[in-house]
Amino acid sequence: MAGVSLKCGDCGALLKSVEEAQEHAEITSHSNFAESTEAVLNLVCTACSKPCRSKTESDLHTKRTGHTEFVDKTMETVKPISLEAPKQPAMEIDNADGSSGSGDAAEEMVVPEVDQKLLEELEGMGFPKARATRALHYSGNASLEAAVNWVVEHENDPDVDELPKVPANSKTGPPKPALTPEEVKIKAQELKERARKKKEEEEKRMEREREKERIRIGKELLEAKRIEEDNERKRIILLRKAEKEEERRAREKIRQKVEEDKAERRRKLGLPAEDPAAAKPSVPVVEEKKSSLPIRPATKTEQMRECLRSLKQAHKEDDAKVKRAFQTLLTYMGNVAKNPDEEKFRKIRLTNQTFQDRVGSLRGGIEFMELCGFEKMEGGEFLFLPRDKIDPAIINSAGTELNSAINNPFFGVL
Repeated sequence: MAGVSLKCGDCGALLKSVEEAQEHAEITSHSNFAESTEAVLNLVCTACSKPCRSKTESDLHTKRTGHTEFVDKTMETVKPISLEAPKQPAMEIDNADGSSGSGDAAEEMVVPEVDQKLLEELEGMGFPKARATRALHYSGNASLEAAVNWVVEHENDPDVDELPKVPANSKTGPPKPALTPEEVKIKAQELKERARKKKEEEEKRMEREREKERIRIGKELLEAKRIEEDNERKRIILLRKAEKEEERRAREKIRQKVEEDKAERRRKLGLPAEDPAAAKPSVPVVEEKKSSLPIRPATKTEQMRECLRSLKQAHKEDDAKVKRAFQTLLTYMGNVAKNPDEEKFRKIRLTNQTFQDRVGSLRGGIEFMELCGFEKMEGGEFLFLPRDKIDPAIINSAGTELNSAINNPFFGVL
């Protein structure tokens, strides 16, 4: 199969023609080219009709414009490449036997005319006449530099030292005049300047692409961070919901346990099972049932507990006031237990406004203190606990009952 492209052996680039290969060589200084059956891609953007010659180029076009649809027209534009582009007819008839590919009568073949001055210069440089003639012919007699480049590029061709042949009746134009050394230098300088500018433009374009890529990556990182923070907030919310649900279930278990305890206590007291739809039985009814049971003398601790329960029941509409009274009584008992020899902790003025607000005005407050050993004296003006009547066991029991009344939310409910 005939080659359809030229492939650079140094960088792998595919080129459509000899002219493109020469320009590639001028820019990159690559000189290793070979025919390839791999076609140069021709991907055409359906949105703006821009042709792209590689997948990389189409990807860059997509990043710049957002166009993603491309039509592959490679096979529509592919055609065999000729290494002897200036003399296309020679490829058709310059066969091994010199005959035409169509089977017609062989035409007379002659050596084409070339620029004699350039030929002499090439021979003076040590190139054989046949190779120099072939180089000048296929480089179009453009310049000494073009001929030398052709020789370098085709030095491994099997027929590089054979004289080229063209039909005798072919019309070849007069050879182009050779360039002077000054013109060659100027042209070389122009080529270098053009290559430099093209390289600068390519570097600027790549820098713009890199900057766009950096911006895109930055935006993606910010978006990823935002999503991560949103997920973390959702996770915390779900965790809090789970904790609240766990607390609710725990409270429900406690409530069920309390109900079971109440039912068990009612059973032990000989009371009928409580109907959930009915109102709670009043205290007198319970006490009436209790009266039918064997009665035993109540201990001091039970009397304290009952006194505190009565205080809470009497003021159940004001939980804060009841809790403050319990805490004040606990403070009194703590002071006595820690400092039994200090009279100021064992003597309380009944008319003291703070005492009245916290304990004295509540039914059962003074009774509780009397159960702990306090006595009224001096005409009922003071509550006093004599040193010799301090019973540590009673004081400790009073503290235990007060702690239970403060910390147990179900104290006094039943």
